Amino acid sequence: MKKGSPFVGRRRIAIAALLAVTALCVFGVTLAAGGLPFGADDARGAGATQPEAHQSSPSNPPTNAVPSSPTPRVRPDIYAAAAAGDLSPRVAGIRPRVYVPNSESNTVSVIDPRTYKVVATYPVGIYPQHITPSWNLRWLYVDNTSGNSLTVIDPRTGRPTGKVLPVTDPYNLYFTPDGRKAIVVNERFQRLDFRNAKTWALIKSLAIPSAGPDHLDFSVDGRFFVVSCEFSGWVYRVATASMRITGKLFVGGLPIDVRLSPDGRVFYVANQGLGGVTLVRARTLTKIGFLHTGTGAHGLAVSRNAADLYVSNRLNGTISVVSFAKRKVIRTWDVGGSPDMLQVSANGRQLWTANRFNGSVSVIDTRTGKVLHVIPVGRSPHGLALFPQPGRYSLGHNGVYR
Repeated sequence: MKKGSPFVGRRRIAIAALLAVTALCVFGVTLAAGGLPFGADDARGAGATQPEAHQSSPSNPPTNAVPSSPTPRVRPDIYAAAAAGDLSPRVAGIRPRVYVPNSESNTVSVIDPRTYKVVATYPVGIYPQHITPSWNLRWLYVDNTSGNSLTVIDPRTGRPTGKVLPVTDPYNLYFTPDGRKAIVVNERFQRLDFRNAKTWALIKSLAIPSAGPDHLDFSVDGRFFVVSCEFSGWVYRVATASMRITGKLFVGGLPIDVRLSPDGRVFYVANQGLGGVTLVRARTLTKIGFLHTGTGAHGLAVSRNAADLYVSNRLNGTISVVSFAKRKVIRTWDVGGSPDMLQVSANGRQLWTANRFNGSVSVIDTRTGKVLHVIPVGRSPHGLALFPQPGRYSLGHNGVYR
């Protein structure tokens, strides 16, 4: 979406609309979109939701049996393989770098996280929006949205390989948990393109009924994912194998980033239009809560110990910390700028964020919320990637690992 294009204008209109929505909500005005009020969930329109699973009851024990102590239920942690320092052997020897796509400069800035200096800047395609690690952690892809291409970077050298993959409108890029399919998010054309992750041959294009498909995350078992639609207030559930829509939910506002809780029960959806995070039950695709964080809630990242969720509030220059266990905001840091997409350092001590409207990158101490460094980069920096990071494989975006 290059500067001056109709779609960029649409995004700016959406941001302006956000400010109006925020003001109206303060005065208790209920707005409607698609025949439903903002914030309402469409339980009746949730599509083919799965019924709640019921475990069979065990047989009654004999009357003379000694009652045993109940076995404590251990909840899964889907981020267990992405704990601090748990780097894959696949990334051994790769020097840590931060790759920043400068959308309106058509460049990528490379930062050395040890010195906090820009060590390289090189041209890529038109309007790069995210830097996406490949599923096998071998390559980085620059999502050149308006350039209809992916620039391939070798993280061992920190530079482009010279190879450019032709794909249509790559606003964002994801990979199925088995590594077989790439999912190119075509925001402008309102669809998802499923491609062979090795050959990049098109498998299927899936039309999304609502405007602005943006971000997504997968269920625990990878059988489905939930994708947000920024300009329409809807989220959709898509079956990974059949590549079909199986459910939908109206959350209102402007839903952006999506992240699954460590126990796999709840999808957290950053809602820029409502200034917070919508909580969606993963099993039934129903809204179960909302957490106010700050104006322009946008990007999400999980802490290394999987206890907390970081939320960037892009329009008021803050970052909120949400406790997964308490399902509540436990602190909010005033960091300034316009924090956008987030990345957590491998040791979990730093949070890196692009400042979308300030042409810079900020580094924040995750223990204190103090801004440690502000690094100038190009114009309109967006989905930066700090690479390498802990994890067995990449699900895409700017670095989501399991």
